[in-house]
Amino acid sequence: MPNIATILKTEISRVARKEARADTQQLKKASAHYRSDIAALKRRITALEQLVGRLGKAAAKTAPAAPVEQPGGAFRFSASGLQAQRKRLGLSASEVALLLGVSDQSVYKWENGKTRPRASQFASIAALRGLGKKEAAARLNELAEVASV
Repeated sequence: MPNIATILKTEISRVARKEARADTQQLKKASAHYRSDIAALKRRITALEQLVGRLGKAAAKTAPAAPVEQPGGAFRFSASGLQAQRKRLGLSASEVALLLGVSDQSVYKWENGKTRPRASQFASIAALRGLGKKEAAARLNELAEVASV
């Protein structure tokens, strides 16, 4: 005949497993529900992003931006382009400022995209594109001689 303590112990463990299973079953159902909600939200985000993209393209086609008249033809200014040009010539920002006839701070702000050059300065920036390293160094020397006189 089994001991009453072992019977009681097995019964208690059986009831505890049953309750734990019921609790975890609810958590599993909730977790599955949340996963399906997250998946639905991701699908909705993707659909909305696609819609925004389509609307942006449609708006660009229907209302083209008015072209800005810039002296010197079709000169387009970009901050990264100016910085790349400066590095290609091997010049510091202050040397480029001296070549362009502007302050050092102007060149720093143009390169960082904080400001844009005035339309009157586009011609000198465009001329900078046509210079090589030797020509830029020669012009800097000329400007330094003129400044020292």
